[in-house]
Amino acid sequence: MNEHDERDTRATGVDPGRLDDQQLMKELETIHRTRHETLLHGSNDALSAHNERMARLEGEYLRRNPRRTVAAGRTREGARERRPGESATPTS
Repeated sequence: MNEHDERDTRATGVDPGRLDDQQLMKELETIHRTRHETLLHGSNDALSAHNERMARLEGEYLRRNPRRTVAAGRTREGARERRPGESATPTS
């Protein structure tokens, strides 16, 4: 691996396909937690890297969980049926 390859790995993180399920969830939680701050105050390069990393992590999650539970309120039809102030995702 040359210097350029090492720099790219540090900038983009570990390949999401190499993370176990627990590590993937931790990475997703972290990137979603930092999203707003990056959008508001990050450089264009930081935002671009954030976008790319988030897409790769989310893509891996969806690949592993193709039959994940979808809340009715998160569908188009469910959104139309919601009353003002009602949550889209049911609380447990």
